[in-house]
Amino acid sequence: MNFVFDIDGTICFDGKTIDSSIIQALEEIKAAGHQVIFASARPIRDLLPVLPKSLQQEKLVGGNGAYTSNGKKMDVIHFQDSLLTKLIMLVEDHQITYLADSDWDYAFTGEKTHPIYKNINQASAQNRELRSLPKLCKLVLFQPPQRVIDELADLPVNITYYKGENAIDISPLGINKVRGLHSLHVQEFIAFGNDSNDQCLFENALYSVCVGEHEVEQYASISVEKEKVAAMITKALHMYGNQEMQGVYS
Repeated sequence: MNFVFDIDGTICFDGKTIDSSIIQALEEIKAAGHQVIFASARPIRDLLPVLPKSLQQEKLVGGNGAYTSNGKKMDVIHFQDSLLTKLIMLVEDHQITYLADSDWDYAFTGEKTHPIYKNINQASAQNRELRSLPKLCKLVLFQPPQRVIDELADLPVNITYYKGENAIDISPLGINKVRGLHSLHVQEFIAFGNDSNDQCLFENALYSVCVGEHEVEQYASISVEKEKVAAMITKALHMYGNQEMQGVYS
């Protein structure tokens, strides 16, 4: 079985580390012969530093599906040039602060105290001018006014809303975490997540766990507190390993 995990707010709660009890539970999945997969809003550049070395070669989905890695090769899906030009003009015309991610480097104009900036892997990537970035894959707008959101609604993009951070995440049309999994030939899976970008995971999973209280929990099989994540991972493993999955739905 494939066990798919979001990162922030699901197994990582400080933006930098994963608790040792959770890492041990993830290692138990591997030891039992199953597959651990990470699916995050972070680009793979920022996803890797959070993972222990023993898990960095697992299959990865980043940027809500715009980036995928099978442990050897990273593939990206980027905005087409005509659409990219419109997005750049929208940002510049309205003077919106943003984080733009290419295949590896980035462009950031927001507050450096913002949690998103603190999670950027600056040791291996450069903050460049927006128009110099090749293959722009993902664009986060901070505090976008409603008129900008209205204009975006007319463009062929996916928009994820992060209400708690007053930000929106823009990806190429059709990009989401499930599409990323499918490109890695992952069909059936168990999912752990916590935010609106995990809804597609919950809707397509055999069994799903929402960590914490969030509107998206209505799409999950069960919700748990963050303190119980490690135990829930082990429980899900035992349910699958003992072929008790049918009982989960009763």
